[in-house]
Amino acid sequence: MTGSTAATFTADDYRARMGRAARAAAEAGLAGLLVAPGPDLVWLTGYTPPAVTERLTLLVLAAGQDPVLVVPALEAPDAHRAAGASALTLRDWTDGKDPYAATVALLDASGRFGISDNAWALHLLALQHALPGSSYASLTEALPMLRAVKDAAELDLMAAAGAAADATFEEIRDVPFAGRRESEVAADLDRLLRGHGHEQVDFTIVASGPNGANPHHEAGERVIARGDMIVLDFGGLRDGYGSDTSRTVHVGEPTDEERRVHDLVREAQEAGFRAVRPGAACQDVDRAARRVIADAGYGEYFIHRTGHGIGVTTHEPPYMIEGEERPLVPGMCFSVEPGIYLPGRFGVRIEDIVTVTEDGGRRLNTTTRELVIVE
Repeated sequence: MTGSTAATFTADDYRARMGRAARAAAEAGLAGLLVAPGPDLVWLTGYTPPAVTERLTLLVLAAGQDPVLVVPALEAPDAHRAAGASALTLRDWTDGKDPYAATVALLDASGRFGISDNAWALHLLALQHALPGSSYASLTEALPMLRAVKDAAELDLMAAAGAAADATFEEIRDVPFAGRRESEVAADLDRLLRGHGHEQVDFTIVASGPNGANPHHEAGERVIARGDMIVLDFGGLRDGYGSDTSRTVHVGEPTDEERRVHDLVREAQEAGFRAVRPGAACQDVDRAARRVIADAGYGEYFIHRTGHGIGVTTHEPPYMIEGEERPLVPGMCFSVEPGIYLPGRFGVRIEDIVTVTEDGGRRLNTTTRELVIVE
């Protein structure tokens, strides 16, 4: 991931992101941010450590203070090569020395800090021990919108990832389905995503027949048969940015009920998309899609939120769910993916990634949302 994003973004881009994050932390009443290895660190600095280890790596951001990346000495050469390295100060520590001393010296002893959700408990507890007057909040709690609004370059990468997922669907619809295991079709999806430029595949759901009633079914050994409805949900990272799309296909001709349920989900997905506009609340997208399904009598069978944010991870804030009143802002990217799941029978889900524009929304997935017949 680092190599791909490093080729796209410059040190100035990372400098701007770190500055924006530090200011957002101050506005939220935080003394600063502590960013451990993971998607936030990649987005802020372009740096991914060569391996996940117990050794402390931590980016320290605070308004009015130069960014500092604390790294193990043996990994410092890799950190120096990161695209954002020239926009920060590197401070290394050597095995056998206290790994927290360099970090503690940078922190307000009584401050409240935002810290990466995926930071090791080992490191957080050590910092609390060294600074008993300090306190911490997860970044998702403290700054949930940190990465939510994408700039023009990020939107281009999101669109390219969506196009790659679309190309994958166009090819997968032509492979044989009947008589093959779900796991075999899932392997085809993985191969096609990688063939269209994905460096990471996060999921390849192939849920056939009654398995389609489980939204997060893991592709297994069930043999696909004629008459099966099949939910396909797949995505991952291309050039460091996410794709995620769902289409439902049918092996042979569907029944009238299967077609009716699919048409209903397609109508709900369209309603959710049309609710996207600047200033609308996230929950408005969920309400619009859910209303269509509930009014048709299937409300109890739509069992998940309508959407989730996507960017350098395939699931992140904001979430399209009842109770989320956060307003939509141009540049936000998220899924719109209503579904109906009939236990023991079949399921249907249709999903596009959508970005908010100045006057509405734009789909980043453009393959047909009609029910596709496969063989």
